[in-house]
Amino acid sequence: MSENNREIHDLLVDYAGALRDGCIPDFLKSLTREEAATIQESYELPEATEMIRVLNGASFADTAVSPNVGLFIARVDAKIMSRKKQANAAKRTARTPKRRSSQVEH
Repeated sequence: MSENNREIHDLLVDYAGALRDGCIPDFLKSLTREEAATIQESYELPEATEMIRVLNGASFADTAVSPNVGLFIARVDAKIMSRKKQANAAKRTARTPKRRSSQVEH
């Protein structure tokens, strides 16, 4: 990605590599103004990038890990219960008057 003023097919190859490696922001930062203008004017690059995304998804479908949201849901439920307990504890302490040391019987 270090070559300046790459042609559209070179940009596409670099984009495919960045997509595979998960470094799209680095690819975008590497673009020169001329390359960005070339991409913007290109009618074939959007179609080619979509094809790359599809092929990349199909190629790595077996190794892709779908996120398990069970742990996330369990943590959210635990946080909700914790907040409910804190709210109930605050209500109980607000209802029960505190005794002052002068009111305590000896």
